[in-house]
Formats: sequence, structure tokens, C-alpha cells
Amino acid sequence: MHVIALLNRNSGTGGGNSSAQPERQVADALAAAGIDADVRSVAGDQLDDEAKAAAAAGVDAVIAGGGDGTISTVAAALSGGDVPLGVLPMGTLNHFAKDLGIPFELAAAAKIIAANNPRSIDLARVNDQIFVNNSSLGVYAHALVERDATQRRSRLSKWPAMTLAALKTFRRAPMIHVRLDADGAVVKLKTPLIFVGNNRYRLDLLNVGARDRLDEGVLSLYVARAQSRWGMLKLLLNGALGRLQQDRDFETLYPREVWMETRRTRLHVAADGEVMVMNAPLHYEILPRALKVLLPPLAPGYARGSASTPIDVNLTPNLPPGGARG
Repeated sequence: MHVIALLNRNSGTGGGNSSAQPERQVADALAAAGIDADVRSVAGDQLDDEAKAAAAAGVDAVIAGGGDGTISTVAAALSGGDVPLGVLPMGTLNHFAKDLGIPFELAAAAKIIAANNPRSIDLARVNDQIFVNNSSLGVYAHALVERDATQRRSRLSKWPAMTLAALKTFRRAPMIHVRLDADGAVVKLKTPLIFVGNNRYRLDLLNVGARDRLDEGVLSLYVARAQSRWGMLKLLLNGALGRLQQDRDFETLYPREVWMETRRTRLHVAADGEVMVMNAPLHYEILPRALKVLLPPLAPGYARGSASTPIDVNLTPNLPPGGARG
């Protein structure tokens, strides 16, 4: 099995003067699993081009070593093709790998790749940006922008900067006035947060932000019910404490396509932890079975349930609905 493994040298995975160390670790782990690997440390803004070139080179798989942002970039480059993605979880949170049942330990993840068991999973897209986990607008996107600005000014690490950014965002209490068209169901809402996930996320007391599968062919659309600064604070605290409840805290829908129109023509949109400025209206859509991934034989992201699982609709708008999209 011949693969090309891409590590993002601008992230904690492969960065700085110690970039040779993760390259060596990855090369050793893949070799021990019997994989012929060309391991490359790549600048973050070159990952897309490198992944496309690797796929065109006729390798058996392209491996992404890093966190969700790195994996999302490589996944987007491989979308719609026949070359599968191999995942080496080397980031901070690794939500994508966790939901697919891929072990975090490097040697164990390499063995999953060596087993060469490709399965097709869904991707999601907002405008022209593909994501593997989720996207949001509102308080979270604003907090990420503030975090990055705080880090540039103060050189604080990510989590202290995020704490300060969250406090600043809370004081501003930004609200979104949005018109949603979700598979033809049109509503107008006022909310501090809109969350769109690739397949169904579980938002309950025990499983905040997890997915049972990534092949159902739906988006998860969660609109926060908070209507005030204090309601937003309660939402943030419940999220931090792992106490979000879907029925209590969110309006919920599982569509295949969503259009979002707001009073603003340009919006900060977060996707897989990265913030971009996008032109409105925003167009979200699911891309069914768009990516092949090397997975464990009974990966929870693929094997549970069936594509014909009934879709629950639980969107009860708190403002009168608008007209249908033409």
C-alpha cells in the first residue's frame, strides 16, 4: 500500500523547528503498519494543492495528519474522487476522528489505514466551502474573530484568549435576524447562534456534540432560542458545563439544504473552527457519500442505522413565517 501523508507545518502537528519530529513519528508508525508512505510537511495554505496533486499521483490513499482543520482541508480536496482519505488524529480535539471511531493513538490509527477498508461518508458545504464537522454564525463566529485578534495583540494562548473573547462577545450580545428556507420550510427568526452540522449531532446532557453516523444524507440545523443577553449567557454556561438540551435550548430541523438571508450582505461564518467572511445569502447543502475514508470495519460513523431512518422535524418558529422561496 503506497500513500502520501500530509502534515500541516503551520499547526501544532508539524510546526516550528521541531517539525521533523512528528514527520518521523508518522513515518515510523506507518512503516510499522506495513505502509509505504511518503510523509510531507506542508504549509497550511498549500494543503489543498498538495492533496489534489497527491490524489492525481495514483496513490492508494492520501493521509491527513493533524486536527479537524487540517483534515477538513484535505477532505475537501479529495471530495468526489476515488482516492480515500486516511486520518491520523494529531490535533487538540479531533471530533471527526472520534465520531468515525478512529483511535487517537498513532500506531492504532496507522493500523486502520493499513487495513484499507474504504467507506463513503457525507460532507457538507456552505457556499463554496466544504466542511466535515459543523459550521455556525453568530456568537461563536464572533468569539473566534475576537480570540484571534486577542492573540495577535497579547500573544496569549488559545484558551485564555478564547475566554476573554467570549466575555467581550457577551457584552455586545450580537443577535441575528435571519430568514431560513430549509427544504422549502420558511421561517423568520431572531437568534444569537445558528449551528449547522454535517449529519445529526446529539445535543443532550451526556453527549454534547457527538454524531452516531455520517452517512444519513442530512444536515442538522440548530437555532438557539435565547432572545436576550442573559439567555445567551445561560446558553454559553450550559454549553461549557455540558448541559445543553436540544428540546429546551434549540429549534431543530434536519434538512438537506438550507438558505439563510440576513440584514447583512457579508457575514462571519465559522466552519470546522476557521472563520471566513462570506457573502449572503448563505447556502448550506449536504453532499451525500462524497468522501471515501479508511475506517474501522464497524465504524460508528457508518455502520449504525440506515439511510432510510425517518427524519424528525421539530422547528417551531418564534416569529411568523415568511413566504416561500421562488
